[in-house]
Amino acid sequence: MLTFNTDKYADIAPLLLRIGVGLIFIYAGWGKLTGIEGTIGFFGNIGIPMAAFMAWFVAIVEFVGGIMILAGFRIQIPALLMAIIMVVAIVTTKLGGDDVFRAMRLDLLLLLTSLALIITGSGKISVDGMTAKKD
Repeated sequence: MLTFNTDKYADIAPLLLRIGVGLIFIYAGWGKLTGIEGTIGFFGNIGIPMAAFMAWFVAIVEFVGGIMILAGFRIQIPALLMAIIMVVAIVTTKLGGDDVFRAMRLDLLLLLTSLALIITGSGKISVDGMTAKKD
């Protein structure tokens, strides 16, 4: 039987979660920022109030928050904002179709991973971990 010392590698788990979530949100945020007019139009079409403001807000949160999560710098706030963005994305664009789970699987994974990062924090292999005061 394969044995694995999970205690020895426990600090790698938050790093792996941060890499995945961070890169996906950086990519998504950059796409929104560089195509902001399309993002504003899309938000308006799906009924998001204050579409222009919200498009800029979401784009900046995803891009800057993705960088913060990737680096492991004070991730609880951007991770919470990402989780809220994913809930809104699921409710406004994914529900009501024929195969709801298929439509929302990435959004659901990003929501749950963002929530997990809120709980676990950045971990030791992060900017926060490197700058934490030692007891």
